[in-house]
Amino acid sequence: MIKKILFLVIIFFFALGICLCVGRYPISPEHIMELFLSGLGINNHGFSITREMMVIFWNIRVPRIILTIMVGAAISTAGAVFQAVFRNPLAAPDILGVTAGSSFGAAMAIMFFIPVAFIIQTSAFVFGITAVALAYILAALSKDNSPSVLVISGIVISAVFQAGLSFFMYIANPYDQLSQIIFWTMGSFQTASWAKIQIAMSVIVPGIILLTCFSWRLNIMTQNVEDAMSMGINIVRWRIFYIFISTLMVACSVASVGSVAWIGLIVPHIARYIAGPEHVRLIPVTAFLGGIFLMVMDSIARSIILSEIPISIVTSIFGAPFLGYLVIRAGRGRMIHGSCG
Repeated sequence: MIKKILFLVIIFFFALGICLCVGRYPISPEHIMELFLSGLGINNHGFSITREMMVIFWNIRVPRIILTIMVGAAISTAGAVFQAVFRNPLAAPDILGVTAGSSFGAAMAIMFFIPVAFIIQTSAFVFGITAVALAYILAALSKDNSPSVLVISGIVISAVFQAGLSFFMYIANPYDQLSQIIFWTMGSFQTASWAKIQIAMSVIVPGIILLTCFSWRLNIMTQNVEDAMSMGINIVRWRIFYIFISTLMVACSVASVGSVAWIGLIVPHIARYIAGPEHVRLIPVTAFLGGIFLMVMDSIARSIILSEIPISIVTSIFGAPFLGYLVIRAGRGRMIHGSCG
């Protein structure tokens, strides 16, 4: 396990170095070191650093990479938690409607309010949380505490918000509002900033720490309800705790950058091959791996062509075939019975 962690750390720094260099404004590795030293107040006149290079590096590229790492870690961790809570290896963070609710909220802000970043993010976050709350209320009305009822409720709520989003796209101004809604729902990190990082960090970092500290109970959540109750574990209460923390992180991520497809589904599976099914190891490895994966995907999105590609297109191109590869390699029986512990 130590060797695997060391390998991940090496991969992280290698990927980080490449991502800092590539882009529509490429920066050489020598200049990267010079820019870091200049940011620390250490002047080294061995290379010429222009003001334009400083602005691009510290105000655009570094905040963007930090935000991709945070969002990737948040959505991937939420995916691992949802797969454990619902005992379903194909469960994703948007299973309770948080992504559809956030997209609806963002589209509504673009349509009917001043389309500034703060208002769009706030509306997306509020409606993402609202969608999950409605799913819980709908499940509670059925008097059934099983995860399957909650999943069905999430599907219903997600369909309602998705219908609302489609209606907004239908009536939107095709020359202004529609393009904003479409690009936002596909996700993009081009508006990353230090202010967004501060907001996202206040939710994502405590959320990952909490889920890591209480990750050992996720092993119990993957067992039958009767077995968990015999150990004195209140399944319903802890399910609410895990879903609430995960939903906050996903809603904050979607509100910051829009929808990011597939990463919450495939990264936990990759992490299980590295860390195994034990959630005490799985949760931190998933967060670490998710940050690396999304950082690389975003670097491809902003570098492969002159105009930027929405992040969900890139993650879908790489994510869907990789999940198919995992299914073929592991076999259906092992995927279903072994993936969630």
